[in-house]
Amino acid sequence: MDRQGNTYTFLYASVMVIVVAAILAFLAQSLKPMQDQNAAVAKKMDILKSVQIESTAADAVEKYKKYIGDNAFVINVNGEKVEGDAFTVDMAKEVKKTGMDRAYPIYMCKLDNGQTKYIIPVRGKGLWGPIWGYVSLDEDKNTVYGATFGHKGETPGLGAEITTDMFQKPFTGKKLFDQNGAFASIEVVKKGQSQGDLHKVDGISGGTITSVGVGTMLKDCLSGYEKFLKN
Repeated sequence: MDRQGNTYTFLYASVMVIVVAAILAFLAQSLKPMQDQNAAVAKKMDILKSVQIESTAADAVEKYKKYIGDNAFVINVNGEKVEGDAFTVDMAKEVKKTGMDRAYPIYMCKLDNGQTKYIIPVRGKGLWGPIWGYVSLDEDKNTVYGATFGHKGETPGLGAEITTDMFQKPFTGKKLFDQNGAFASIEVVKKGQSQGDLHKVDGISGGTITSVGVGTMLKDCLSGYEKFLKN
């Protein structure tokens, strides 16, 4: 076969594409268990952070087992326990469903001082992609104990600031229900407008869309837990 001809070039390129694709597929399949394990550890770190427990990749599994362990379950919109593994619920899929059809995971954390905290996962949309997080509540199932948020592609220095303590810590002490017991959620407002309001926190300067996205995410996700939290 003429190595200078078009047929040879086409066949050579085709073979190389197939070989490279096969190698990449093999590597992806081989690395998947490790990737899944790393994702699970990172998730446990985020859950623990929402109850103000710092952890590392080296001790997150041990701490998760100590403080949460098997105390996680799934409920429906009526607040009733249903079958399912809370840790493996895919929130990216659940938020696309109607409230009646969603699975609602809950993690119960027992702290060293004997207090119980309820951890709820949330997921929504930012400016450039998905945002997510975990909100923990005191035993009254109303007062926020802690919150942590993450994102896929928000702008550094702007929307990406939702991952900082400066944005997350003000959620502590906020309330989900008003004085009449009605669900009020927590609204993210312009900087300086939240002072003295138990249902508002300051947003990020220059990150308005991401800030609003966090507020929308909280309202949409937490409202599905209303019956459980009131019982």
